[in-house]
Amino acid sequence: MNNTNPKYVFRYCPRCGSNTFTPFGEKAHKCADCKFELYTNAAGAVAALIRNEKGEILFTRRAFNPGKGTLDLPGGFIDPNETAEKALAREVREELNLHIDKAVYKGSFPNEYVFSGLSVFTIDLVFECTVLDFSTLQVADDVSSCEFHKVTPEILGQIGFLSIREIVQRYGY
Repeated sequence: MNNTNPKYVFRYCPRCGSNTFTPFGEKAHKCADCKFELYTNAAGAVAALIRNEKGEILFTRRAFNPGKGTLDLPGGFIDPNETAEKALAREVREELNLHIDKAVYKGSFPNEYVFSGLSVFTIDLVFECTVLDFSTLQVADDVSSCEFHKVTPEILGQIGFLSIREIVQRYGY
């Protein structure tokens, strides 16, 4: 049993506060008192696959939990009313002070991101990105450092999230 799954975490109705807020189906809750229904759906997130002139991938180190200290790809959650492309440009700029010249969508990967004791299910959209100028590279936001690497088993073992590991395995070589 996954104790961080919303199915087991949510106990009270967010609308009326009743304790009759119970799971139904695999991804929903319903309040027996006010009839409010809440569905657990995947949140959109983006990941940037950026290479230098040597073909090495630009990885970030996570500054905070979940996964503090592990390798990640630049990216993050898509804000409400934001496109994936705008989120990608914003996240890369916030985390690394880089400007994406070109981004090509490669695929999507499901992930489970546990934050504050709750599973947040994501769908990570990966883009292969071109950055023409790395001279502005500077870490900020939720990144403690960044580093370029060729993909090796050791590097794969340092990646903190399954979806990011799968992205790098598929597109990183």
